[in-house]
Amino acid sequence: MSEDNTSSATTRRPDWAAFTIALFLFVVAGVMAWDASHLKTIAQYDRIGPATVPEVVAFGLFCLGIWTLAEAWRGEFPERDRQEVAPVIWIVAGLVGQMLLLRPAGFSIATGLLFALTARGFGKRKLWISLPFGIVFSFTVWVIFSQLLQLTLPAGPLERLFF
Repeated sequence: MSEDNTSSATTRRPDWAAFTIALFLFVVAGVMAWDASHLKTIAQYDRIGPATVPEVVAFGLFCLGIWTLAEAWRGEFPERDRQEVAPVIWIVAGLVGQMLLLRPAGFSIATGLLFALTARGFGKRKLWISLPFGIVFSFTVWVIFSQLLQLTLPAGPLERLFF
């Protein structure tokens, strides 16, 4: 029986990935608290102002950081699955493609490419279906935002063809 206790104590090790997450939570909480401390108060007579919500969120993130730190130290996080890298690469490639093509190709084509590559990252293998569907869907979004709501989105050759 004492042998089981010894083996379970040796298998518990601090989780370094969770320590990194806790550090990230502390950094974000610190930045939010610092930024909230520099917000000017609109009214001096009221205790609730524009800095109240960021201060509450920063406090919550700080508490989550402490909790994550304690769980990481005890090694109580569940075992994580192996990370699939290929879907992440497809999605990041879609984001980079959209950023590079937004000005020259316009909103519809760039966002349609993002849609198709993200669908590929989630397992949809037929790019010849998802690319045109993404372009049509993005063009519909462009029409709604640009023509109906009068918001400015980058127009490319497809948008200029119709409007």
